[in-house]
Amino acid sequence: MTATAALLHDLPSLVVGDLVLEVAPPRDRKTIEIVVERDASLVLKAPPAVTIDRATRFVTDKRQWVYRKLAEKDALCGPPVVKRFVEGEGFAYLGRSYRLTLTPEGTGVRLDRGRFHLPRSEVDQGAAAMRSWYTEVGGKWLRRRIRPWAARLGEQTVEVQVRDLGFRWGSARPTDGPQRINVHWATLQLPPTLIDYVLVHELAHLHELNHTPKFWSTVDRLMPTYQTPKTNLATAGKNIWLGSVAKTVRQ
Repeated sequence: MTATAALLHDLPSLVVGDLVLEVAPPRDRKTIEIVVERDASLVLKAPPAVTIDRATRFVTDKRQWVYRKLAEKDALCGPPVVKRFVEGEGFAYLGRSYRLTLTPEGTGVRLDRGRFHLPRSEVDQGAAAMRSWYTEVGGKWLRRRIRPWAARLGEQTVEVQVRDLGFRWGSARPTDGPQRINVHWATLQLPPTLIDYVLVHELAHLHELNHTPKFWSTVDRLMPTYQTPKTNLATAGKNIWLGSVAKTVRQ
């Protein structure tokens, strides 16, 4: 049997991009269905003869729907937070708000003396510049921050990749090589205690893909007080900027 003709139900789970879906036991049904469970885990239900290739195409086509459902579950995204790249606009970093200053010269975003600085010439690309700053500067902070948490899990080295993950705080799955977790760049706006919960949550996924009792036991072992940041994260997520920019009316 070729790789494209391999059957979906030969797999315990299907990985499509940053989505991990548990494959439900085969049932006598005619359609493929994605179920988003209450704990935000994903289950893929399909007829017995469905191939991996067909299931992958189905999940790819439904990805935006899945992201919306995940957003409803973990509340990363409430009503869109819109920013304007004007003097005095506030942008958060590690739980603190910093005002924006527009400078006559320079390149890219920098944080200096309690303010973000952006050249006036780059205002039209301000959102991209801010995302790049969070990715580069915040990424360095995350890679230092994760080390003690990874050590508690017994992992000597875990790479952190900062990406745009749609409506997800992070994603992770175990590999045979060096372990890696993905973190949304917008996470860097949160207070460190909530970022710690995101890191612990994704680290636990390196040992257990789905939100099983074993998964939550691992989270509890790493962070016994996780219930408080887990609850606070759902509230904080409604106020996180995901890159939306107010339209400018030019005259």
